[in-house]
Amino acid sequence: MNREEMSRIAHTEHPIKSPLADDSVGRLLERGLPRGDERVLDLGCGGGEWLLRALVTRPHLRAEGVDISADALDRAAAAASDLGVRERLVLHHQKAEDFVSAEPFDVVLSFGATHAFGGLLPTLAAARRHLAPGGRVLLGEGFWDRPASPEAIEMLGNFTDLATTVDRVVADGWTPVHGHVSTRRELDDYEWACWGSLAAWALDHPADPDGSHVFETAAVRREEWLRVYRDSWGFVSLVLR
Repeated sequence: MNREEMSRIAHTEHPIKSPLADDSVGRLLERGLPRGDERVLDLGCGGGEWLLRALVTRPHLRAEGVDISADALDRAAAAASDLGVRERLVLHHQKAEDFVSAEPFDVVLSFGATHAFGGLLPTLAAARRHLAPGGRVLLGEGFWDRPASPEAIEMLGNFTDLATTVDRVVADGWTPVHGHVSTRRELDDYEWACWGSLAAWALDHPADPDGSHVFETAAVRREEWLRVYRDSWGFVSLVLR
């Protein structure tokens, strides 16, 4: 089974592919979309969950999403049609870093996609290229909540601590106007949902040739979370101007 299909299964019960509860997502959208009629761009939108939630609750919003996964974009388009918001959503099948628009956007989103740009600051640089004057960026980024083991750093990345992460953002010319640090419950719920969904799929498809591989992957990822990075990794969501 390819990585994209495995990710789709893993996020079945947690379509926001970040450790955030639904009410946290709602508050971030409220702070990031204060007018309700903004033009919004999601760089690395996947199945478009952030954009769909924004469009459903804001009938004057218009949105565009960019992703390299044709399957994810097809799912976003189908969901948008089911929700009655398809005419206000434009989807682009290409690398987020290559996307160019003739018009700037009021809000740029990027959650779980900083790796595509090479890290936090390159992601902010990409967002800045698309942002209208006075616009906002909604960004999610990992950080080390306490000193991490070399194994954890190799597994997840060379993050900094929370204060240093915010310092880097401010030094790059941004002002945080809202933020949310994912709680232990949000972090744990996300991990349980991902690896539990994979394991459940394998148990429900015993005859599938990919079943044993999916089951083993779920077990390995669960062990990595519990034994390698659970006590050290955190996630911060920022609204920036």
